[in-house]
Amino acid sequence: MIRHFIQKYLEPKALVLMYHRIAAPETDIWDLAVSPANFEEQLQVLSRTGEVVPLHELAARAKEKRRRKHLIALSFDDGYIDNYETAKPLLEKYRLPATFFVTSCNLGTEREFWWDELENLILHAAHLPATFVMKVKGVLIKRDLKQEAELSYELQQQHMHWKACLTPPTTRRSELFLALWTAMRALADSEIQQLLQQVRDWTKSEAVNRPAYKSMSTGQLAELAKQQLFAIGAHTVTHPALGHHGFDFQKAEMAANRDLLQELTGNRISLMAYPYGHYNADTLQAAEAASFDAAFTTEGSTVNKRTHQYRIGRFQVNDMTGAAFAKTLQKWALT
Repeated sequence: MIRHFIQKYLEPKALVLMYHRIAAPETDIWDLAVSPANFEEQLQVLSRTGEVVPLHELAARAKEKRRRKHLIALSFDDGYIDNYETAKPLLEKYRLPATFFVTSCNLGTEREFWWDELENLILHAAHLPATFVMKVKGVLIKRDLKQEAELSYELQQQHMHWKACLTPPTTRRSELFLALWTAMRALADSEIQQLLQQVRDWTKSEAVNRPAYKSMSTGQLAELAKQQLFAIGAHTVTHPALGHHGFDFQKAEMAANRDLLQELTGNRISLMAYPYGHYNADTLQAAEAASFDAAFTTEGSTVNKRTHQYRIGRFQVNDMTGAAFAKTLQKWALT
């Protein structure tokens, strides 16, 4: 048993790092944004290691069970505009390769992703009606906001510092937001958009498309794909939580996204990342049926010889300095 533990501990591993946004938004409730300054410090750490490889290379080595000691690969999810405007030039500066997993529904539009708009509507509106009542798939969501109908400075500060991924809701508004987000995430996009419109109607507001929250354009996507440092990966059409849906739905989302990205880039799209990291047994089969070489979750785990090619883990990188990042990399490598 001890020998087995030592062998497992010392065996060659690899790390896949996951980013979403390179920006400094006022609120970041899911802890997904890294400031440009901290991102550059993190790239400086990575550039000194000499261990960063393209994700497809790491995935191929995992599939072939080859040694992959001291390898790191970078990935970005969703396709936000800051990936092109901010991450791209910094990655070029340090000559570090990266794969961008792109959800295609908002490409070339001014639209925000639904979760960003929902957050803006519920947490940041200056005034809301005092009572909220809505049914989602037969489940009644009802909240009395009381004095929180008006957005005070203190309430605004609470929302700015709340991390939904780490702590329970701290306000009535954040309770409402999380209840809606949880219920809506499980649905197909057509249902999500209907519910989002109901929320807009309740707030008596129109969709507000903030430039910093849009996706990159199709031209920007094509330019990324032309560069040798970068690759494009699939991330579905509408960003559903795949594990809540059946095989046919999942495969259709994957295949339509793959086909559009291939058309826009002229390249084969060989890698896939599951939105929210959400998957079930059908998801793994759908990824294989859609002819992806490998697929990635959001589970924080290293890549080793036992890693399933359609369930490769990634570590979410948070907004931290280069020094803190270096220590975190060491900790992850021992996972």
